[in-house]
Amino acid sequence: MSNAISFDTLHEQEYVRINQELSASDTLDVIKWGYKTFGDELVYACSFGAEGMVLIDLISKVKKDAKIVFLDTNVHFKETYELIDRVKARYPQLQIELKQPHMTLEEQASLHGAELWNSQPDLCCQIRKIQPLHEALSGATAWLSGLRREQSPTRANTQFVNQDRKFKSIKLCPLIHWTWEDVWNYIKAFELPYNELHDKGYPSIGCEHCTLPVEEGGDERAGRWANTKKTECGLHT
Repeated sequence: MSNAISFDTLHEQEYVRINQELSASDTLDVIKWGYKTFGDELVYACSFGAEGMVLIDLISKVKKDAKIVFLDTNVHFKETYELIDRVKARYPQLQIELKQPHMTLEEQASLHGAELWNSQPDLCCQIRKIQPLHEALSGATAWLSGLRREQSPTRANTQFVNQDRKFKSIKLCPLIHWTWEDVWNYIKAFELPYNELHDKGYPSIGCEHCTLPVEEGGDERAGRWANTKKTECGLHT
């Protein structure tokens, strides 16, 4: 692993150079580059969505004991927790951590009022997702994400290797060129476990209170914070 590459030492022109060098690479090559470059200082922050299942399987082919962090807000669907148990059984060597917020739901309600996800969803995400990821990445040089360019306009310019100013980290996104169809073709081809809610109209799955099913053919992120102006939890903006 090269210790010379870090958020502080990698300048903007270096991101351009690296992405040019990786431009002809496939997803597995990008993952291999990531672990060769950062080793144990590369963490995968996984939501256990469909893209997450693909990345977990590919990562396991490169580094069987990779570090994976799930931001456990304590308000995820039961199907999500059940899926994590199935993944742990299928990939027993992976180091999967369920990262908890410092504040319990009871403490949050006492301080900010009940159902903060309805009254102040950005603050709820800050407490239960953004702050925990800051902590999870405090000892890491880089992190992996399952972002795809076709998911939303805010993700259309995502590169393989990105400067992440919010977390003062380097963000690797190996799936940027994948389509939704590509993701499911891979899941079916390798018979991967996946969240059962995907079969019930939930293309993108977050916390239970903030996720609704989407009509067939609708925008895959339309069910996240539906009927509000919010489109991202803040991890990728």
